[in-house]
Amino acid sequence: MSIKGFDDWLATPQGAYVLQWEQARCDLLVSDIFGFNALQLGLPQIDLLRANRMPFRFRCDDKTPSSAALRARPHFLPFANASVDLVVLPHVLEFDAAPHQILREVERILVPEGQLIVTGFNPFSLWGVRRKFARPGGAPPWRGQYLSVLRLKDWLALLGFETHAGGFGCYAPPVTQEKWLQRWRFMELAGNRWWPYAGAAYIIQAIKRVHGMRLITPLRKDRKAHAKSLAAVAQQAQRREQS
Repeated sequence: MSIKGFDDWLATPQGAYVLQWEQARCDLLVSDIFGFNALQLGLPQIDLLRANRMPFRFRCDDKTPSSAALRARPHFLPFANASVDLVVLPHVLEFDAAPHQILREVERILVPEGQLIVTGFNPFSLWGVRRKFARPGGAPPWRGQYLSVLRLKDWLALLGFETHAGGFGCYAPPVTQEKWLQRWRFMELAGNRWWPYAGAAYIIQAIKRVHGMRLITPLRKDRKAHAKSLAAVAQQAQRREQS
């Protein structure tokens, strides 16, 4: 789940450009999602759950040391079945060798009608073209396997997810200097109008559907007690990391 060199890239003008768009879109989406437990997998230094109002919000990562409250591999998450209301996956799937397993774990831990938010790089963009000329194993964000929105939707549909919302952004070419990124800002409005599917980054919101099943939610006090138990686990893990 940890992406070598990705933190350094996010500190560059190019990385900040992408992060600013993704943070703004994620803030809008998570602000209207309710429940008890929200989980962010990957990029723990960025709080993509900051606009969410659930009482228990966790960031999880597998690297050491980490600023995340929980340390775990995304393929084997330490959460019970149907115990999490929201999961955010920022650029995790495209840089992992087993993205299907991560999605299966996410589906397992999400409650019925739980929500998933995924961000990724669009292979059908100027950035996707730039990636094709990068050296194998090069620096982020040019290594990894960019997943198209269509492929990701197919994977999610097979797991019982229904795509709810999303969008593309970051239409400027993959230039590295701030002054050139500013000069290409006019492409943001033009891109949304003329080539809306060619943005460098995308965000997808999906809902876990359980067809043919009547949803009977647990009593509020039972869910709240379970949520508090997850919070206690996170706090214990954080204390072990600090000791």
